[in-house]
Amino acid sequence: MDMLGKVRRMKMRDKLTISEISKRTGLSRNTVKRWLRAPGDVSLKYLRRSDPTKLSAYESTLVMPLKADAYRHKDGRRTARALFVQIAAQGYRGGYSALTRSTVWAACTPVCGNARPAIFWWLSKALSRAQ
Repeated sequence: MDMLGKVRRMKMRDKLTISEISKRTGLSRNTVKRWLRAPGDVSLKYLRRSDPTKLSAYESTLVMPLKADAYRHKDGRRTARALFVQIAAQGYRGGYSALTRSTVWAACTPVCGNARPAIFWWLSKALSRAQ
């Protein structure tokens, strides 16, 4: 909603063109047009597809060790390299960088002490589906 307000402000108050708004915000011109035509009480959002990736087949293989590692000391956790070797042995044909790109190093709610476990975006999806 913040971006929608900025786009409308740029058009109405600053009198910028749609092209200039798209350059400044990084949004496409079609998105800017659609947002400007929308009624004021509508909250707009991107509709993103969730296409399956090469890693999708190994979701459970990656989530289980990360859940277990959340309770371990920082020095005892698995690295991304170790996880890559594990799923490569099971037939994963993707690259290491695809695995590390999917990794989110986030400060999570501490599970034990001040642990900050490495989690994958699937873990957050899996946990939200379980609840």
